[in-house]
Amino acid sequence: MTNAAAGSRLINQWDDTRAKGMTEPEKLLYRSNLLGSDMRITNYGGGNTSAKVTETDPLTGAAVEVLWVKGSGGDVGSIKMDGFATLYMDKLRALKGIYKGVHMEDDMVGLLPHCTFNLNARAASIDTPLHAYVPKKHVDHMHPDAIIAIAASKNSKELTQQIFGGEIGWLPWKRPGFELGLWLEKFCLENPAAKGVVLESHGLFTWDDDAKACYDLTLAIIQKAMDWFASETAGKPIFGGAVAHSLPQADRRAVAARLMPAIRGMISADHRMVGHFDDQPAVLEFVNSAKLKPLAALGTSCPDHFLRTKICPLVVGFNPAKPDVDATLAALAGQVEDYRKGYAAYYDRCKRPDSPPLRDPNAVVYLVPGVGMITFAKDKATARISGEFYVNAINVMRGADTVSEYCGLPEQEAFDIEYWLLEEAKLQRMPKPKSLAGRVAFVTGGAGGIGSACAERYLREGACVMLADIDEAALKATADNLSSRHGRDVVRTVLMNVTDEAAVLAAYAQTAVEFGGLDILVSNAGIASSAPIEETSLALWNKNMDILSTGYFLVSREAFKLFRAQAIGGAVVFVASKNGLAASPNASAYCTAKAAEIHLARCLALEGAEAGIRVNVVNPDAVLKGSKIWSGEWLDQRASTYKTDKEGLEEMYRQRSMLKRSVLPEDIAEAAYFLASDLSAKSTGNILNVDAGNVQAFTR
Repeated sequence: MTNAAAGSRLINQWDDTRAKGMTEPEKLLYRSNLLGSDMRITNYGGGNTSAKVTETDPLTGAAVEVLWVKGSGGDVGSIKMDGFATLYMDKLRALKGIYKGVHMEDDMVGLLPHCTFNLNARAASIDTPLHAYVPKKHVDHMHPDAIIAIAASKNSKELTQQIFGGEIGWLPWKRPGFELGLWLEKFCLENPAAKGVVLESHGLFTWDDDAKACYDLTLAIIQKAMDWFASETAGKPIFGGAVAHSLPQADRRAVAARLMPAIRGMISADHRMVGHFDDQPAVLEFVNSAKLKPLAALGTSCPDHFLRTKICPLVVGFNPAKPDVDATLAALAGQVEDYRKGYAAYYDRCKRPDSPPLRDPNAVVYLVPGVGMITFAKDKATARISGEFYVNAINVMRGADTVSEYCGLPEQEAFDIEYWLLEEAKLQRMPKPKSLAGRVAFVTGGAGGIGSACAERYLREGACVMLADIDEAALKATADNLSSRHGRDVVRTVLMNVTDEAAVLAAYAQTAVEFGGLDILVSNAGIASSAPIEETSLALWNKNMDILSTGYFLVSREAFKLFRAQAIGGAVVFVASKNGLAASPNASAYCTAKAAEIHLARCLALEGAEAGIRVNVVNPDAVLKGSKIWSGEWLDQRASTYKTDKEGLEEMYRQRSMLKRSVLPEDIAEAAYFLASDLSAKSTGNILNVDAGNVQAFTR
């Protein structure tokens, strides 16, 4: 792995032994993945790589020159062979005869598919002409923080010359597209000795006729810029120096845990947003600095940074020297509304006759002095990546502001990228969101059979899930299993005993910091005990009440607090039991506690309705598969009660049911999904029996 620590040198990872025998496209893939493995070389999804390769035409059998170039929307760090677009170079060159000026920019993108080689379905990116017209076989286009810091400086042309001499050229800002490709070609033809070019406010192009030499060159140029900045900025005040001090880490997270649900509620009117918190040193250095507000107002420079982070962040009015979170929350609504008005004014100033309609006017990035950075997006991965992009922007501002004067993208140029018709078309092609997209679920007993099945069901529908359990090993195994299928961004865990009030409070605070808030509580943690009443000890009685009654109270109370802080409703699903409605022999403590659960749900449904908080109950019966309850003494006890053995118990339960069917964790999860989703938006205070039919448990 590349050592990506801030002060370390770039490591050349090219392995000649591994590369030996690779085809040119395979070397392109290898080079791309190496470059994308270090965030100092390029950000996620940013940059582009290409190779011009001699291929056999599938129709004529003739040798033809083909451009292999990263396809639209790909990421060089994780790209595979099918992520590259392939285009005939002779057809790409022929496009120059069609192009009549910048008014045709968008039309030229529509012509790229006509250049496709070998029916490749991968769409070519807007950067294709920039790679095609460089008269070299291998081209790298990266977004290194050190280079963008040069490109975003007021005197970027002079700095480029000072650092690189004639080795690397410079081109003024131009939005990516066909015209910029022609500019790049002209530069190459007029400067045949140049090895690359810095694009103002954008990034770096480097080229060579050999794949390895191109990779070596790209690293060398970036390292040269990094070394220059290290020398020039040593001992100089950063961002005008610090005017605030960071709170201790635990306090930073505590503040974030209160701010994030409030912000989330304010910006989730149209769709639920998911949050991400970052308090790494680079972020704290910036949010504590004298130049925080003026630099933040300038926005970002690189188009990739801008598209992910919007025109500018919102600086939250929080004073870490006198940390009053209540006062900050009281003023927050006004700040958010002011940002919306400012964004709408920006749209009105810059819109063109054919501009798409105004999009979400809320900020993506929220900067909190002494605390860190909060980002919100429609899903967790995008929120995290948006934060990573803003860290890139901070690094750029640090370098540019220290050696020169930082310049963000001009407002109109920024608008024309954000509301580019091609970008709008890409957004319109996005798949319809899943039913729980943007929702955050908290599942107690999350490592058990029913809990993990509920989590799986929610994750399949696009939700983020916090798994809470007291079994650390099982919790890790469950999280690893779910993460392997749904991604690590959307699964988190917390070790929690539902009877420990402090642990419950801490678990919800952790959920707020990890995901921004809460939409769904599945209260599922449980035990089961079986004993005749005269053999039921007070300790056994209290244990059932503590976990199945008090535990449900505690997790519900804290969920309600979060729901009310967000003011966007919520859903609570209690996993109770048939035994809460139907008496069962030798289980008085368990049945009574389950009955208490059900009545607590009814009470909460009454209290939560005015706030849009729905509370419903799933009543399972005899869910043996995957259940930790059935793996211990309870199994032996119930088998004894019904005078059968372990193997015969499931069959006994199946035959006892009206439908003669076994009840599985997935069946309970389906009910829990229904009650948490908009499918049941008009249901609260209900009990849904999932027991294969038991007349004693009928609710009417």
